[in-house]
Amino acid sequence: MAIDFEQLKQRSLKIRESYHELERTHHGSEWSIEEDALAFLTDAGLVGRHVMSQQGRWPKENTKQELQHKLGESIWWLTVLAERMNINIEEATENFLDNTEKLFI
Repeated sequence: MAIDFEQLKQRSLKIRESYHELERTHHGSEWSIEEDALAFLTDAGLVGRHVMSQQGRWPKENTKQELQHKLGESIWWLTVLAERMNINIEEATENFLDNTEKLFI
């Protein structure tokens, strides 16, 4: 199944709203953008650890499913963060690809 950026944004924001409800219930307020960024960095660190494991450089086996989950979750976090900061993730990605292709292709 292919997903486009608009679907990614809409589905991501819907899931994030569900998490906001949990935050309000358990903590009395929603996480700030800074807290979302810290959560993303935690998951990005776990991507690194799962990659090490997948490559045989960390003593844990069968991490493919966990790695796939954290890669997807990291894309989700980046989408949520961009939306919360009024940055168009599709435009940001396109600009990055255009500029980087000019350097290397």
